[in-house]
Amino acid sequence: MSAASAPSGSPRVRLDPATRKEQLLDLGVELLSTRDLDELSIDLLAERAGISRGLLYHYFGNKQEFHEAVVRRAAADLIAVTAPVEDGDMGTRLLVSLDRYLAFVEANHRGYVSLVRAANGSNPVMREIYEEARAALTDRIFATAGEQGLAEFGVVDTPAVRLFVRGWAVLVEDVVIRWVEDPAGVARDDLLLSLSAILAQVAVSAPPVRPEG
Repeated sequence: MSAASAPSGSPRVRLDPATRKEQLLDLGVELLSTRDLDELSIDLLAERAGISRGLLYHYFGNKQEFHEAVVRRAAADLIAVTAPVEDGDMGTRLLVSLDRYLAFVEANHRGYVSLVRAANGSNPVMREIYEEARAALTDRIFATAGEQGLAEFGVVDTPAVRLFVRGWAVLVEDVVIRWVEDPAGVARDDLLLSLSAILAQVAVSAPPVRPEG
C-alpha cells in the first residue's frame, strides 16, 4: 500500500512536494482503472489519499489540470509496460508488446476507454497527450526493428509506411477495446497473431514514394 493511500490511523510521513505529487498521480491512475475520467474528482482523490482538498489544489490548480496530469501519467505507464523485450526476432518482440498492451487494456478497460474518448473530445491537451503516446508506440516499432529488421519483411522506412502503421495502431486500439467487451469467439492468442500479421501486411502494402512533379 502506498503512503498516499495509507489508512488514517497510520503514522503520517512528511514527504517533499515532488514525492507527494508523484504518489497522488499514482493513486489517480489506480482510481482511473475502474471508473470514467469524469468520475475522477478532486474530492475522491483527497478522500482516498487522506489529505485536504486544498492541498490537492496546491498540486493541481483545478480539476482539468488534475485530469490532464493523470492522463499523462497513464500514457507514460502504457508506453513503459509495452516496452519491447530484447530477446527474440521482430515478430516475437511485437507479440510480447501486443500481449502487454492487451493486458493493460483488460486491467484498465473502463478508464482506458474514457481516455480514448477524452482524446477525441474538445480538449486539445488531451489530444496532444494521446497523440504523443500513440506516436511513441508506433515509432518504437521502427526503432526496435532497425533497417535490417524491416528489410527482412521487405519493408523500407518511409513516411508512407509510418502513415500506414499509425493507421494500424488505430485499428488495434479499436479491436482490442471491442474484444475486451465481447471476444466474439476469438481466442486471445489468435487475436494477437492476427493483429501482428495485419501489421506486416499493412507495412508492405504502403505505396512507394513517388517523385514530386
